[in-house]
Amino acid sequence: MDVTTTHRVIDSPLGELTLVAQNGALTGLYFADHVRRPGAGLLGRRVASGFDDAVGQLNAYFAGGQTGFDLLLAASGGPFERRVWTLLSTIPYGTTRSYADLAAELRDRRLAQAVGAANARNPLCVIVPCHRLVGSDGSLTGYAGGLDRKRSLLRLEERSAVEAGRLF
Repeated sequence: MDVTTTHRVIDSPLGELTLVAQNGALTGLYFADHVRRPGAGLLGRRVASGFDDAVGQLNAYFAGGQTGFDLLLAASGGPFERRVWTLLSTIPYGTTRSYADLAAELRDRRLAQAVGAANARNPLCVIVPCHRLVGSDGSLTGYAGGLDRKRSLLRLEERSAVEAGRLF
């Protein structure tokens, strides 16, 4: 089967986002200055339309009206990374967990640094909510899109949850 890779660039409240798909499944979502953004040659052909479900859900998320994503995803990574990304996706909207918390869920607290490394390689920022991981003391630590964006995403989720009458 031939692999067709395409990408689309959209505006967001946090700056330009590049969505990447292979054969209809979303494989990447990157900020313009994303630390681990792939080179242009790996993004495939640029398209001006398409990605409608992802764009609609991202717009709803940034407007505070959507708390999760229902998209066909196909992130590329090793087995451990995929386990971490799956756990990230279980962190409820408007809440945070620490790297040590996720390591404990993996049944080995010594894996906190490995969890951090897998989190840093998450190719689907925002959609796989790596911004919800914080240091054990609650401090904001690394984010491939920058700490200002991480802070903005957490504030968006906190504000939306409070406005909806939810408490953490």
